[in-house]
Amino acid sequence: MREKLHIIPHNHKVARADRENLNKHRAFVIWFTGLSGSGKSTLAGALENKLYQHGYHTYILDGDNVRSGLNSDLDFSEASRKENIRRIAEVAGLMVDAGLIVLSAFISPHRSERQRVKETVGPENYVEVFVNCPLDECEKRDVKGLYQKARKGEISNFTGISSPFEEPDNPDVVVPTHQLSVEAGVDVIWKKIESKLK
Repeated sequence: MREKLHIIPHNHKVARADRENLNKHRAFVIWFTGLSGSGKSTLAGALENKLYQHGYHTYILDGDNVRSGLNSDLDFSEASRKENIRRIAEVAGLMVDAGLIVLSAFISPHRSERQRVKETVGPENYVEVFVNCPLDECEKRDVKGLYQKARKGEISNFTGISSPFEEPDNPDVVVPTHQLSVEAGVDVIWKKIESKLK
């Protein structure tokens, strides 16, 4: 740990505010949380498309995509899942500093992990979207066939089956994807973030 004493961050001339001015919009994180199959990635993709069409600079951080590269060394143990979210929070924070609107779609099942993300990127830069879809509906969709494997015991620590999901206490936005179309869900989020885009 003594080696950390020699880490001294460098202050560069171009700051986040400069990048935001160049992009002509504020930077922040939109964090999508919910069960597997709830529609997080679909919703994030549709929202990014709308933001892009309006000229905003964005980037999506998505669970499987990040685990295919940056976090490919992690398994699905409790410790690795926490480390997965910790790294993503740090990357999201860097992207906010780069002046981007970051859309992060991760199950992130624990309130403590989401709170840590919020603290890492800054509460003023964090919008939590609870993609609320009942477990039975997510299982019916089972887009990737994961629930079936989890029920057979082929996947351990699977959120909603053998591992808990803690619903957000006070999310900024709730999108019930079993009741709303993707377009309607995007509209709900857009109304919430519209003031932050200016």
